[in-house]
Amino acid sequence: MKLVRYGNPGEEKPRASGAWGARGDLGAPGADSAGDVLPEEGPARLAGLDPRTLPAVAGTPRLGPCVGSIGKFMCIGLNYADHAAESNLPLPAHPVLFMKATSAVVGPNDDVVMPRGSTATDWEVELGVVIGKKAKYVSEADALDHVAGYCVINDVSERNYQTALSGQWTKGKSCDTFGPTGPWLVTRDEIADPQNLSMWLDVNGQRRQTGSTKTMVFTVAQIIAPLSSLFTLPPGDVISTGTPPGVGMGIKPTPVYLKAGDVIELGIENLGAQRQQVRADD
Repeated sequence: MKLVRYGNPGEEKPRASGAWGARGDLGAPGADSAGDVLPEEGPARLAGLDPRTLPAVAGTPRLGPCVGSIGKFMCIGLNYADHAAESNLPLPAHPVLFMKATSAVVGPNDDVVMPRGSTATDWEVELGVVIGKKAKYVSEADALDHVAGYCVINDVSERNYQTALSGQWTKGKSCDTFGPTGPWLVTRDEIADPQNLSMWLDVNGQRRQTGSTKTMVFTVAQIIAPLSSLFTLPPGDVISTGTPPGVGMGIKPTPVYLKAGDVIELGIENLGAQRQQVRADD
């Protein structure tokens, strides 16, 4: 099943979409695709719903982030060999982890707002993994059993903030609006193999990124297992698993970055597509 959340920021309501293209308002308390209802009985109960029996949603409301009440927003760096190469960095021996502030999370079609003084805002299409069952010391073989579903994430990054300011990458990753998430949380049962999904990103209609999750350095299972040995992954945690080559920073001889008025479009096979317009902060 595909789960979405719609409405004004902070007032989103849950919505379901089935294979028939029908969409319905879940409405009932506890039906939201949020961290506190994802575990155990949540996905099983939602799987039993027929969207054709749900009340229709009128109009075309704004889509919010497909996951509510995100706990940790974790990102994996340099997880595609060719992206590491374009970044002139060696392949890691263990998943490179950095955090993205949850205040960066916005809907899949909301504006991306460049912070004041930004000169190097960049794009990154990534597979998002949403934890649905508490994971602690899980094995690689059992790791996917702890996944609620998958989604599209644009890991927007300000490269100067990320690399030139002292401290960690988080500074360049956590600006407001730098985490478009959705449109759908696609439940795990609909994705037979998360390591075989094509992905793409365009800027102003020009293809910038083309890739596949099959070229990940660390698979989803190989990310969840070691992270769960470091700390608990509760339901509602989100992991953004890295980006293929084609980011603006890697364009040679001169990097290309986003500017006000640009349009970013991106998507992942079976997980839907996003569209953002870029604007400068007031």
